[in-house]
Amino acid sequence: MPLDKRVLAAEAFWRDNESPEIETQQIEAVVILARRLNFRPKSIQSLPVERRARQLAQLPDVSDTIATRALIAYHFTEKRPLMAAFLDALGVAHDNGLITEENVAAPDRERLDAAVTAVRGQFDAADVELYLRTLVALDGDTWTNLDGLLAPPA
Repeated sequence: MPLDKRVLAAEAFWRDNESPEIETQQIEAVVILARRLNFRPKSIQSLPVERRARQLAQLPDVSDTIATRALIAYHFTEKRPLMAAFLDALGVAHDNGLITEENVAAPDRERLDAAVTAVRGQFDAADVELYLRTLVALDGDTWTNLDGLLAPPA
């Protein structure tokens, strides 16, 4: 993921105040940054969001929990139109990209292929690939049929 998108994801992570467990994940990130920068955790918390985001985005390795939450926050902050278009193309009920169905059945390969083709025609290819890879990483059971539709890693 390019640095500019990592910074956007980190900003979304720090601004998130609604996700489950976000406070715990943000505290974990504060502790990591405090160690890295030789700061007190309280000093990290007082930094502007933009500075905390730049520092977090530059870490070579963050926990899966922080990375996952940052990706989710990034998509809900920056990529709702892409998410909504993809779910519309699949016929999955959603509220501006947030799936509202209780149990989504794994879409078949044909429907996924049509939905992927539709969003690739409307949105930046790198954004589409990141979104699709995020879906597979977060819920491989539901999105298992996406595997063969992903572009090869660059």
